[in-house]
Amino acid sequence: MPVIVTVGEHGCAVLLKYGAVVLFNLEPVEKVAFLTKLSSQVSGSFANPETEEVEIHLNVGESERVKEGKILLHEFSVERLQIVADILAKSVVLSHYETSLATVFDQIEPFAASLQRENRSRRQSRELLRQLGTTLLVQHKIVGRVEIIDKPELLWESPQLENLYLRLEDEYEIRERHHALERKLELITQTAQTVLEFMQHSSSQRVEWYVVILIVVEILLSLYDIIFKG
Repeated sequence: MPVIVTVGEHGCAVLLKYGAVVLFNLEPVEKVAFLTKLSSQVSGSFANPETEEVEIHLNVGESERVKEGKILLHEFSVERLQIVADILAKSVVLSHYETSLATVFDQIEPFAASLQRENRSRRQSRELLRQLGTTLLVQHKIVGRVEIIDKPELLWESPQLENLYLRLEDEYEIRERHHALERKLELITQTAQTVLEFMQHSSSQRVEWYVVILIVVEILLSLYDIIFKG
């Protein structure tokens, strides 16, 4: 379960194992101070981290859900804040990789177009390998570390909060966005692999022609020796 700690006078923070942090009810000064203190414990942080904000209201009379862009809760219990934090963190992670993959998508398009040309360079091959590595790394993170579509273990101990989790998951379209990312990852991987296979095939053909040329030269030299020196 995500770790929740008290921060400032009346706030708290939920820390997720994959590097996201969700802050509740913090003053701007308290937020900056806490994140600055936390930065010393974080490695590989992003220069421009993805952020998302939402209002949370205490409302006992209505069902727990998202209404008009605000999250309504029956109480501010630790378990409920952990559920909200889990969804918000996943949403932020998805936003980050949606932006990253959009960039990769733009970069991979010229390589797909290069299938129509013959002059594919080694530099393109190295770039494709880099893009393929980036794609595999994203797959590892969103599936292995973040576990986007897996329900939090908290629901095993607090099954009464499952409806809240499902409503938040639906509101932030967690599963739909995850499936869309998967389709993009699959397309990028297939494109990179296809172009690399074409490049390798072209390289193999060149090697075969070099071998044929060497054999022909060797035969001609042998004939020369036989005819003119024999």
